[in-house]
Amino acid sequence: MIQAVIVEDSRLARNELKHLLQAFDYLEVVAEAANADEAQKLIESRQPDLLFLDIQMPGRDGFQLLESLEYMPEVIFTTAYNDYAIKAFDYNALDYLMKPIEPKRLAAALQKIQGKIQQKKQKSETKLSETDQVFVKDGDKCWFVKLADIKLFEAADNYTRVYFDNFQPMIHRTLNYLENRLDERKFFRANRQQIVNVQWIERIEPWFSGGLKVFLKGGGEVEISRRQTLKFKDLMSF
Repeated sequence: MIQAVIVEDSRLARNELKHLLQAFDYLEVVAEAANADEAQKLIESRQPDLLFLDIQMPGRDGFQLLESLEYMPEVIFTTAYNDYAIKAFDYNALDYLMKPIEPKRLAAALQKIQGKIQQKKQKSETKLSETDQVFVKDGDKCWFVKLADIKLFEAADNYTRVYFDNFQPMIHRTLNYLENRLDERKFFRANRQQIVNVQWIERIEPWFSGGLKVFLKGGGEVEISRRQTLKFKDLMSF
């Protein structure tokens, strides 16, 4: 079952989309929001598989919402304007549906996404552990690195910087992809930009707004966001 959230400021448009989605028995709309602020809370708490996202909304727009998320579902944009299509795919959107949404186009988009989400779930069930080794390639340079030796992953647009030994190569993977592949008991999503190997944490200090700052062996600091701090404490406690 694919769990979806609809983010759309028009109640009529939300109801029309929910009506269209009733034809797909493998999809469940678990929540809906009228603006980015409502949506952010719902997405972080429900962690849906799929987001139907309008672009132009009061306050923050759909792109600004995506930039603020720590958990990132798959995204299908729904909009009355075709001006944003290229930008939408810069955000790794799976599809871009024009309003009024045609049932055939919706069916095609969901057919595409069904396989991708299933594949994503299967991959997430097979987590990489710290004893696994991974192949890292950056330009002409290559490494075969044990995950235990990687102390930090850091987002850089659609790439991720990998920190191990004295190297910091870039790989063409997003932080969200890596989060789904890594064992969260060993590799913790500290904030939107970083995943830290907990075995490399030397000490922890309280930080602003209820967050934490961790100091890594061999140098380096990582801030754990307030939202992630509770999860980190639960994960690390008896």
